[in-house]
Amino acid sequence: MENRSSIHYLSLIVPIFKQEKTIVKNLRSIKKVLDRIRYPHEIITVVDGVVDNSLKKIKRTNIEGLKTISYMKNQGKSYAIQLGMKKARGDYVMFIDAGMEIDPNGISMLLEHMEWYDADIIVGSKRHLASFVKYPLSRKILSFGYFFLVKLLFGIKIRDTQAGIKIFRKEVLLKVLPRLIEKRFAGDLEFLVVANDLGYTRIFEAPIKMDYSLGALTSAATLSSILGILVDTLAIFYRRNILGFYRKKI
Repeated sequence: MENRSSIHYLSLIVPIFKQEKTIVKNLRSIKKVLDRIRYPHEIITVVDGVVDNSLKKIKRTNIEGLKTISYMKNQGKSYAIQLGMKKARGDYVMFIDAGMEIDPNGISMLLEHMEWYDADIIVGSKRHLASFVKYPLSRKILSFGYFFLVKLLFGIKIRDTQAGIKIFRKEVLLKVLPRLIEKRFAGDLEFLVVANDLGYTRIFEAPIKMDYSLGALTSAATLSSILGILVDTLAIFYRRNILGFYRKKI
């Protein structure tokens, strides 16, 4: 096994869109968790379209180590995350969804799993046996169906590719980011597919705590987003299996 340094710098990315009701509380909760871990860290908030008061509220939080990126027009969650990744200084790069749906204490759990498994990527998973998830039946059915679709199309063993908390080694990002196309709905899946195809196969799941009701005000699980994920997933399959796009030299 490769001997990697036990001293890491963590960059945590928080993509934000229409989160003015919860963002201050959310960021303070995240900061409390980060202050308890042993790693030096930075928080990078990416405001994906200045369409409400989220940016103003972030600027008034005065949280140490907080950096903010913003732009006027909404580009999509995956675009925001990828932009944050490109600005990250850490050798560990994580993102977590804003909106309070995912308990930020999961940050520590994913970091521990990175160490335990000497992993390339750790994926927070609603379907991990140790996860605590309060989730409507309709969303459970959609998640279950999407898992089988992904397994059929790509052969990936990860049971939940879409939960909004993941951590990556920086060297994986450097290889994968230049190949990514998706900017909105299926960016997480595309990243995992490309990383796996490039030989970064040490991808494991970690348990999370998720309460859908806490994020209901800002949840993106609408009919349009569900259709968007489906279309983007099929586009990834086409690029990978028909065009061989992701294996081309860059």
